[in-house]
Amino acid sequence: MIPRYARPEAAEIWSAQTRFTIMFEIEAHAADAMAELGVIPKAAAARIWERGRDAIWDVARIDEIERETKHDVLAFLTHISEIVGPEARFLHQGLTSSDINDTALAVQLTRATDLLMEDVELVLTALKRRALEHKLTPTVGRSHGIHAEPTTFGLKLAGYYAEFVRARERLAMARYEIATCAISGPIGTFASVDPRVEAHVAGKLGLAVEPISTQVIPRDRHAAYFATLGVVAASIERLATEIRHLQRTEVLEAEEPFDAGQKGSSAMPHKRNPILTENLTGLSRLVRSAVAPALENVALWHERDISHSSVERAIAPDTTVHLDFALRRLASVVERLVVYPENMARNLGQLGGLVHSQRVLLALTQKGLSREASYSAVQRNAMRVWRGEGVFLDFLKADPEVAAALSPGELEGLFDPTWHFSQVDTIFRRVFGDEAVSQRAAAE
Repeated sequence: MIPRYARPEAAEIWSAQTRFTIMFEIEAHAADAMAELGVIPKAAAARIWERGRDAIWDVARIDEIERETKHDVLAFLTHISEIVGPEARFLHQGLTSSDINDTALAVQLTRATDLLMEDVELVLTALKRRALEHKLTPTVGRSHGIHAEPTTFGLKLAGYYAEFVRARERLAMARYEIATCAISGPIGTFASVDPRVEAHVAGKLGLAVEPISTQVIPRDRHAAYFATLGVVAASIERLATEIRHLQRTEVLEAEEPFDAGQKGSSAMPHKRNPILTENLTGLSRLVRSAVAPALENVALWHERDISHSSVERAIAPDTTVHLDFALRRLASVVERLVVYPENMARNLGQLGGLVHSQRVLLALTQKGLSREASYSAVQRNAMRVWRGEGVFLDFLKADPEVAAALSPGELEGLFDPTWHFSQVDTIFRRVFGDEAVSQRAAAE
């Protein structure tokens, strides 16, 4: 992971000390279950906890042992023996390395997902507040980057809110699927370890039991997990890209915060660059880069190989830590976003009323013109405005075919931007519920 984009809480989940502690707990919980089943002495299981519960693992020593053994779990077990003493011989009875590694990874990914879900809540809180604040702030909607019809800035933000509600639901499902324990021994047959040991360890760690493992937990679970993180990252980038476009000098409808003392350019003192949202775009790409390798990890040889291991050692910490950072940064950007309603109003009127072309089209059809004739009449006058020849409403009033169907007063009535907002409350109720809409109405 890149420390620049790592919060300590997220990075700690992937520290060597945390991982070794989880590995010890798996082994010790398994020893407890085996002691209850009479496989090992109860005194030995108690001694293992007594000496290992508060141990500070010597990472350098474990690395030293691994350089000789070329085996990470064996290196750790050897180090436990140095701390626990003779009773350590009762550890790992009938287990295999994947039982420890896969279950430890499940614990780490589950903890990381809990952080990510907290982060999404922060994003949702910020989006909801700002959406309600700008529920009726008029702005222009764009399709293909071109002015389309009026909308509100609150509706824009409400759309992102709904998307991150889906992100929260996807993360909850990803957590459910990845929080799986496998303590099934070589090849996953339970020949050397009682299934009750697995159930005990799973319960102690807050995991579900993997229904059938093949020495490893099936990697379709992990592929689905990292794909979910990729989708969340795509949602981050979509909102970040919107803010970046809105901050362009010729648009400037919204702007990410620019703090006192901040500098935008080493050469140009006037610059206020969208560095936060550009950073979010880059981090989103980084998270999504893990999706393809995770999918390729699904096809392991037979019951187990380790081609997935090196991939997961990199993508698991990278994606979760950087997505955590990105979500926190996004929440801050939305919360502190600078909004310029006056610029939105200016841009909305930039094309002299062309954004109301559909209303004129529909009104003409209601007066008896065919859709083709109505479209042609509106378009020929709209194109004159695009060429800079004058004002749309004036051209429509002067057009004989249009004027024969619609009076000047009727045409003027079609240019009221608030008409487009008649269903804003309906949409907000769908997104936020009745309570949020009524609270905002009371505040207004």
